[in-house]
Amino acid sequence: VYKRQYQRRVRAPHCFEKSALKSLSYVLTDLGMIAILVYATTYIDSYIPTILSYVAWLAYWFLCGAFATGIWVIAHECGHQAFSNSRKLNNAVGFVLHTALLVPYHSWRITHSKHHKHTANVSKDQVFVGTLRSKFLQKKYFSDTPIYMLVKLVGQQLFGWPLYLTLNMSGQTYCKNVWANHFNPRSPFFDAKNFFEIIISDIGVIFAVSVLAYFSYVYSFVLVVKYYLIPYLVVNHWLVLITYLQHTDPKVPRYREGQWDFTRGAACTVDRNFGFLDPIFHRITSTHVAHHYFSTMPHYHAEEATKHLIKVLGPYYIFDDTPIFKALWRNFNDCRYIDDEGDIVFYKRLPK
Repeated sequence: VYKRQYQRRVRAPHCFEKSALKSLSYVLTDLGMIAILVYATTYIDSYIPTILSYVAWLAYWFLCGAFATGIWVIAHECGHQAFSNSRKLNNAVGFVLHTALLVPYHSWRITHSKHHKHTANVSKDQVFVGTLRSKFLQKKYFSDTPIYMLVKLVGQQLFGWPLYLTLNMSGQTYCKNVWANHFNPRSPFFDAKNFFEIIISDIGVIFAVSVLAYFSYVYSFVLVVKYYLIPYLVVNHWLVLITYLQHTDPKVPRYREGQWDFTRGAACTVDRNFGFLDPIFHRITSTHVAHHYFSTMPHYHAEEATKHLIKVLGPYYIFDDTPIFKALWRNFNDCRYIDDEGDIVFYKRLPK
């Protein structure tokens, strides 16, 4: 419905056209850059002075993590069936790419779809669900001290993603005797029909971990840490930072059933510019509002679509040009809880 309305008002139907070859070219480019970085890194310890080698490794971790985040974004696009017109190709590519990054592809694809269908719905959204004020007050303790907040923020950036997958951190609250996670086919956010897809996703992750264990045994665990695990943590950092800032902001409302609908929910996300990283992340950072309205649109059309969408949404389109890490620290401190009551609520912090 929204796609047809957009096409009638904007007259840009080409924005919804998918090309498997074009999408694959982005995959090959990202993988090629990672391969070049890995190859170049093999010379660091042998040919570069010790002090400079530290700088070289930092550069490798940063760049490899950035391009691997680009791979993550394309796999995410496969889950939305935006990669090509072939569902089999989409799921095959997405499964391989996400498995390589220790993501249970189908499991996350299913819950992420529910997130898109219920964005900003207090009781049905799947991630970055606001903590209720009553629960926040029970746990606040030292939560206003800067050192506590800094340690908590670093933990979120490095481990927030695997904690979401395994413990449903920041997700909906379910019955206490149910372990809600992305590896259990009987988790409350899956249906019986998803059983085998979850098992296949689990097998994929187990296989990927086995490969890492094999390389640790044949070469060394330190080598695996340097070449894979640290870039993996960098991917975790960017993934959490991007999605957190897209959906957590004092300007962005949360709706309860009396006020929520898809149009309102899809507008409850924030576009931001990540500078030179924006194209590496395939502009998921600066075109996320368009992505929420049209999740099957390929990323290479999203920038043009955003320009048109701004005209349609007008004042309801949200763009924040606050420097990224300043916005992260601000939002992490200011978006502490939402009120227990009210059909439209905003993130708040305790008065100073």
